Amino acid sequence: MKEIFSLDSQTIDKIAAGEVVDRPSSVVKELTENAIDAGASAITVEIKEGGISYIRVTDNGEGIAKSQVKKAFMRHATSKIRSIEDLLSVSSLGFRGEALSSISSVAKVELLTKEKNEIVGTRYVIEGSKELVFDDAGVPDGTTFVIRDLFFNTPARRKFLKSAQTEGSYIVELMEQLMLSNPSVSFKLIVNGNTKLQSSGNGEILDVIYGIYGRDVASNIIKVDADNGDIHIYGYVGKPELSRSNRNFEVYFVNNRLIKSSLISRALDAAYKPYLMLHKYPLVFLYMEMPGFMVDVNVHPAKKEVRFIEGDMLYSFFVNVVTEALSRKELIPSAVASDEKPVNVNIEKKDVIPEPFEIKRREEYVLEKAISNDSQVKDLLTKSENVPEKIDKTDEVIITEEVNDKPSVQMNLFEENFLTEEALKKHRIIGQLFDTYWLIEYDNKLFIVDQHAAHEKVKYERILKQIRENNVSSQYLNPPIIISLSPSEEEIVKKYSDNFAETGFTIEHFGGHEFAISAVPLELYRENPKDYFHEMLDELASGRSSKETDSVNLRIATMACKSAVKGNTKMSVIEADELITELLTLDNPYNCPHGRPTIVSYSKYDIEKMFKRIVT
Repeated sequence: MKEIFSLDSQTIDKIAAGEVVDRPSSVVKELTENAIDAGASAITVEIKEGGISYIRVTDNGEGIAKSQVKKAFMRHATSKIRSIEDLLSVSSLGFRGEALSSISSVAKVELLTKEKNEIVGTRYVIEGSKELVFDDAGVPDGTTFVIRDLFFNTPARRKFLKSAQTEGSYIVELMEQLMLSNPSVSFKLIVNGNTKLQSSGNGEILDVIYGIYGRDVASNIIKVDADNGDIHIYGYVGKPELSRSNRNFEVYFVNNRLIKSSLISRALDAAYKPYLMLHKYPLVFLYMEMPGFMVDVNVHPAKKEVRFIEGDMLYSFFVNVVTEALSRKELIPSAVASDEKPVNVNIEKKDVIPEPFEIKRREEYVLEKAISNDSQVKDLLTKSENVPEKIDKTDEVIITEEVNDKPSVQMNLFEENFLTEEALKKHRIIGQLFDTYWLIEYDNKLFIVDQHAAHEKVKYERILKQIRENNVSSQYLNPPIIISLSPSEEEIVKKYSDNFAETGFTIEHFGGHEFAISAVPLELYRENPKDYFHEMLDELASGRSSKETDSVNLRIATMACKSAVKGNTKMSVIEADELITELLTLDNPYNCPHGRPTIVSYSKYDIEKMFKRIVT
């Protein structure tokens, strides 16, 4: 047997560093989280060569007392917890005591810090866990860390780093997440001498989203704010048209900590299921506040994966909140990506932020159109004492509703809801395009309706309504259809017998492995019962849905495609009008059961822009 040795402290520190510091972004994460916990309202991060050669993190927080500086670099030293019980309720971002110890063991570290009530500060230099300088220094309030030559003494670990550009991109991504999770903190990221990112710290989440993701995203998200007594959920969820092919844009936080959670991912999938196609994922920026005891953040070394104490309750609440937000908005996507900012009645001037938003000719056109088309808005703007004689292009114009003393709710000034009883009377059906799409003019917009997707959704909702009201219409078959089933398929038929009956099927054992289908839902009468029944059994056998009824309903949605009017099929104007009339009665008329849009729109502005009548 080989002899067992006790490792020296430097080797232990380097091994521990691998758990906390695996790349430059890890260093930035630890230092910025400590700055936030120290009460900083402004944090600047500067990097060179992707952070491999140089990282500087400066904050205006409370600083570190000289007597505490060396302690801060000891392993498992922390100001955040006192005992194991504190781990269950910790609310700070960074509390792992080995962070500074680990960083200093694999890099050259210089610390400059001063408390606000002190005259002088402290300079501390430590390289590879070896102290070199500990002295007084004239420095501003707060703390600055300078990290040079990361992994200079562990070349094996350094060679596993990626290119400087890639490592820098990880830090950019981290800073974006920090800006979103802490909108009240002003962040600045400097990359190789150039300012890459900057936030104002004005506390407005929407401003941060706009600054990072741009106008297209900021103008197509829906505000969320709900509280059930234990959990507060707020933020923004994207309209279905912002869907992505991965979950990278599902951004959510618990108590200001960015997390990953399979439970939250499943809840988002459930809420967006009626709106998105398969393998498409939503864009969301959601924040959850809950008591510390309800979430365990210590199940993963990086504290991204968390475990919730009352997961079932959170799942249901999360689904309900997102579903309600999506269902209360008109979700007809624009066929042309819009660069229009949300225009909200009362003009106010926003404080200038480091990178002010500008109102250009595009917004002047929109504002002019709003005023000319809405007498209430015109009167209100005329009476307002705050309206300048001429709107400066560099001023951001925000319009919020204050008409007839109603609560301040965002109001769309540029179109009424297309799918309303009143709007229906004003539709002008232009005709059918490619025997598939119906063109409709309404309120300075061109709406295009996919007749197959629309009919599919109408039939789907019609069947579900019959199921909910226990009033399914069935068509009896004479003679019955006899099908042969495998043993596993027989078990599925027996297991879901109640669901089949609820959806309009009458199925009886016919002897041996054969079953007789003597009635089918009326909506599916013209289809081949054998084919779609076997498809239904395959779907139920796959176990893709968490609830039995959901699986049956999903199969019904697929079958509805078979009997819906297809593309390349002529419809009369009367039939199209009846279809659109029934479509407007649905809670979600904007997507077919598989997530494809039923309606898209072109605004008059979009069309005039294409023909160069409007120049931006």
